[in-house]
Amino acid sequence: MIDTGSEPLLKLEGLHKAFGALKATDGVDLTVLPGEIHALIGPNGAGKSTLIAEIAGGLAPDAGRVALLGQDVTGWPVARRARLGLGRSFQVSSLAMEFSVLRNVMLAVQARETGARGFWSPVRRDERLRSEALGVLDRVRLVSRAGDPVSALSHGERRLLEVALALALRPRVLLLDEPMAGLGPEGTRELTAFLATLKREAGMLLVEHDMDAVFALADRISVLVYGRIIASGTAAEIRASAAVRDAYLGDRPC
Repeated sequence: MIDTGSEPLLKLEGLHKAFGALKATDGVDLTVLPGEIHALIGPNGAGKSTLIAEIAGGLAPDAGRVALLGQDVTGWPVARRARLGLGRSFQVSSLAMEFSVLRNVMLAVQARETGARGFWSPVRRDERLRSEALGVLDRVRLVSRAGDPVSALSHGERRLLEVALALALRPRVLLLDEPMAGLGPEGTRELTAFLATLKREAGMLLVEHDMDAVFALADRISVLVYGRIIASGTAAEIRASAAVRDAYLGDRPC
């Protein structure tokens, strides 16, 4: 349940980012509340990836403010935001394909504790890291693949492993960048069910093109078009919006 009486976990105020004449982010205001899945949808080229990069710290906004857990993190690097409680899954895989599934998660746990300076130190013999990583893999139902190389996983299993790496950071806020991409119907159903339970411990900003998943998961939905949020509300309100239908949903079944 959304905690509407609490301060936002994530708050964006007036974010602007331009690349020459192109306004990729044009005055974006957005919040993620405790216990909430806030979906961000919009057509290709709307500025969603730019906005996620600004939140994560990979891209500095030209103007505006990013606040995480009440702290202004606008000038913070990626690793410092992650240590404060920001987790992220990527649209394009960031997995170490030659390592085992378990080692990938162990490295994520280690990075949470030590930052970049300790990321590549030996982890194989650290039983504490191993135990925590196995627990994370059990949550995403990948513990049986712990010893396998990531390259042996199916596409759907790799998407679950991406979520596991984000969970290893013990996030308070999760940025999920198209987690359903490439999944079949069964994989989408499984991941949708898992994310629905996960929001009890981490608020989420979900960028997703699968409208069935968005409408099933989202407590609120914001629609980004040409760098501006043109509508924000519940799934029912977004379905009923003529402006959203004209700009994005079109004839999609709702």
